[in-house]
Amino acid sequence: MVSAVVLAVSVGLVSSPAPAEAASVGWLGTKGSKIVVASTGKTFTVKATSWFGMETDTCAPHGLWSITLDQGMSQIAGMGFNAIRLPFSNECLTQKKAGSVNGNLNPKLVNASPLKVMDAVIASARKYGMRVILDRHRPGSDAQSELWYTKKYSEARWISDWKMLAKRYKTNATVIGFDLHNEPRGNACWGCGERSRDWRAAAMRAGNAIHTVNPNLLMIVEGVQYGPDGSSTWWGGNLRGVATKPVTLKVKNRVVYSPHEYPSSVFDQSWFHSRDYPNNLRSVWERNWGFITSKKIAPVFVGEFGTKLQTSSDKKWLAKLTRYMKDRGVSWAYWSFNPNSGDTGGLLKDDWFTREKSKLTALKSILTPKKVAYPSAPAPAPAPQPTPPPATPGQPSTPTGGGVSSASSNGVVATMSIPSPWPGSYQAALAVTASSSVKVKAWKASWPSPRATGIQSAWGMSCSVASPGTASARVSCSGADWGLANVTAGARVDVGVIVTAPVAPTPPKLTLSATR
Repeated sequence: MVSAVVLAVSVGLVSSPAPAEAASVGWLGTKGSKIVVASTGKTFTVKATSWFGMETDTCAPHGLWSITLDQGMSQIAGMGFNAIRLPFSNECLTQKKAGSVNGNLNPKLVNASPLKVMDAVIASARKYGMRVILDRHRPGSDAQSELWYTKKYSEARWISDWKMLAKRYKTNATVIGFDLHNEPRGNACWGCGERSRDWRAAAMRAGNAIHTVNPNLLMIVEGVQYGPDGSSTWWGGNLRGVATKPVTLKVKNRVVYSPHEYPSSVFDQSWFHSRDYPNNLRSVWERNWGFITSKKIAPVFVGEFGTKLQTSSDKKWLAKLTRYMKDRGVSWAYWSFNPNSGDTGGLLKDDWFTREKSKLTALKSILTPKKVAYPSAPAPAPAPQPTPPPATPGQPSTPTGGGVSSASSNGVVATMSIPSPWPGSYQAALAVTASSSVKVKAWKASWPSPRATGIQSAWGMSCSVASPGTASARVSCSGADWGLANVTAGARVDVGVIVTAPVAPTPPKLTLSATR
């Protein structure tokens, strides 16, 4: 275990916790184009980042296999954020146990339900002086939906789950608002009057129902893809309909509109090819959602924006967007804190510790770092060690972990490392990259792991152990869900697994097979 003092020095921090600012600020409201402290009227600009995972099959924030919850939260606070946007799925709200949580690092979350994990996230955010926006990112954990309901998850379920959460956190002003549904798109319309697809009307039904439980919550309403005038933009990014049909709730001064914005590396929209790019961006944003603040209709919270920051176009886009948001005084949430976002990467590198300095530098005009201590991880509990079988004469002793190995197949390259060896288990991290001309249908990686007995959890992969408990035990993992879908031409995904084994491999030679 590394001490807090050493870690604090390594990330440029000091060993004093952040103040619990969330408790002193209290509930928020709106006034014109600003979010304000309800009790004082003082402007409160939300500066958030999304820490995703509770909307996936793990039902827990990603990275808790490598870091403690407080370590992640201290990083977010130290970067200068005052809030987190926490995506979740309705499916996870009913699960009995969250997955992919390292019990040695997060012992209080062992066997915890996703709701208990959510409680812990909110408590940790409060400890570090930050607020929380709950984001209904998906109905089921398998995929996003264009409408706020599906055949399996009805509108009634959507509203009842929101009311349950409103009751659960009714006395906790750390939770400032609900992002009602992530990225309405496709058939979703704004103010068209058809109950089955009118997102504005649905947001009003949900908002009014939630406010019967807690009238203090901000209702964060995203846009649609296609505006009433036929215009098209990002999923959830078209708020042109607000000009003539705003969201009106029985509780006044609680509506915040929330577009999403991304650069050409995520999707190559037409405006990125304008002759006056990037100077044309301000007019694009003004038409789609900026007018809401310019005309002081309501506050705007840019709920997602992010980039890998690898192209000249992306760098120009981010510079213009941060300047625009600062000029308009809008609130925002950067996507994402996680390093394992296929579209944008994150604010940490794959080790879940090292900061992406270039991105934080690009955000410096709207984000000011603070000195926040990086807490130590708890000492791991001793684990019983199985008695190894007699060594075969002439064979080397079993390695204890470390090193990097790579393998390639059909234009796909996988690099494997062991970032976290623990007593009785280890984490294997794989970075899978496809060349620019490859369309990957499937991939499978495997490696020998002597005396491994099983899989504790995996993310982005489906894993198993062959010949468990023997010297010839072998771990095999196949890309699954986002760990397969995001292996697109020129893209990289970071996946991982926690294996139960007496020792970690060095790692040995990695074997990879990919199908195009």
